[in-house]
This record gives sequence, C-alpha cells and structure tokens, in this order.
Amino acid sequence: MSLALSVIIPAVNEAVHLPRCLRVFAGNPHVQVIVADGGSRDDTCAIAQSFGAEVVHSAVRSRAAQMNAGAKKARHHWLYFVHADAVVPGTFQSDIAEAIQKGFASGCYRFRFDDNRGLRSINSWFTRFPWLTVRGGDQTLFISRDTFNTLGGFSEYYTIMEEYDFIRRVRDARLTFGIMPKEVIVSARKYETNSWLQVQLANARAMWMFRQGRHPDEIRKIYRSMLTYREESY
Repeated sequence: MSLALSVIIPAVNEAVHLPRCLRVFAGNPHVQVIVADGGSRDDTCAIAQSFGAEVVHSAVRSRAAQMNAGAKKARHHWLYFVHADAVVPGTFQSDIAEAIQKGFASGCYRFRFDDNRGLRSINSWFTRFPWLTVRGGDQTLFISRDTFNTLGGFSEYYTIMEEYDFIRRVRDARLTFGIMPKEVIVSARKYETNSWLQVQLANARAMWMFRQGRHPDEIRKIYRSMLTYREESY
C-alpha cells in the first residue's frame, strides 16, 4: 500500500519553478498537495490549482507561517514539506515509508543542484552527512502530524533559518532523524547572480548568527545584503 502523505509547498511567485515540482505528485490518489501561498502576484495559485493542488493563503509572507498554515489543512498522518523549486525522486513514497519502517521519526533527502557543475557539487556531496550545518529546507522534510504539532510546528519567530531551528528541536527532543540516500534536485538560481564563494560566505554568516542566537530579522538583513537576491522572495 502506498504511504498517504500531505505535501506542503510554501510559495511566493514561483510560476516558473512550481510546475516541475508538482508534476511528480500530480494524479496520485494517496497524496494531498497543499500550496501555501504568501501573496504571489504571478500565476502561482492558478498553476497550483491546475495540477490539482489545494491553495492556502497565508496572511504572513514567511516560510514558517506558510508551512504552518498548510499543515493545518493536512488530512494525512504524515506531512512532507517541499520547496517550490525542488523536484523530489519519483520514489518519494516508498523512500519515506522505508525510512519510517527503519524507525526514523523525521528525515530528509540529500540534494544536488539542477546545474551541479564545478564547486556546486561540493555542496551536494556534503548533504550525506548528519550535521545541522549542511541541512536545510531544500532537502525536504517528512514528519508525522502528531509529532509536528507536539513540537509546536515551525517557529514563526524565524523569518529565516526556520528549518534549521525545527531540525534542531527534533534532535533536542531525541527524535530520530534520517537522511534518505537519494537526491532532491534543487534550482541553482541563486548562483545565476552570485558567485559560489559569495553564497558560501552568506550561508556561513547566517549559520554563525543563528548559532549565536541573533534575531532572525537581523540575520535576514545581513544575508540579503551579501547576495544579489531575486525580487518578491523571502
């Protein structure tokens, strides 16, 4: 029997990338797809509905708030959080089911970029390790609805680094976290306007500030100042 999942996808102006994300889920009777929109001005919502996804509108534009809003609409016991510019393996249901059977309460995939040339492949290679530093929402996240609610969902205090905070709380609660040995394909769009070094320095600075307990709005401001960022994003 296929594992029933509620897939929750936070999105803001993702009309370009959302179709390739949704194709793997389309028409699957065991999968509820929820696109949690943060006020898109493009065709994101219409595209989501054309693929049979439910659209939830969040009053707050932040991944944490949007993912929480999506989780409240989930019908299934297992939640699966996916970024709008990610493409998961077609075997996602059996992969997650296998991880659950192995005793993992939560987990993710490794990842690689859709343009994985040169130094970018270094980033991909490191995602096989269990370190918090190399985690992130790009790798997707599965967890049971009961456990998600017990942990209080994503902290909406975090306007950035929300998934790092959540995974840290999963581990602090001594819940098992598994890394599935396949890869999500993630857009390399950040590297279209920034060098590899720029992105790594920005990531390192954000992680250092996160570990120091700095306010997320400050982290977000510094992070965005270090990169040329796309319009209408987080």
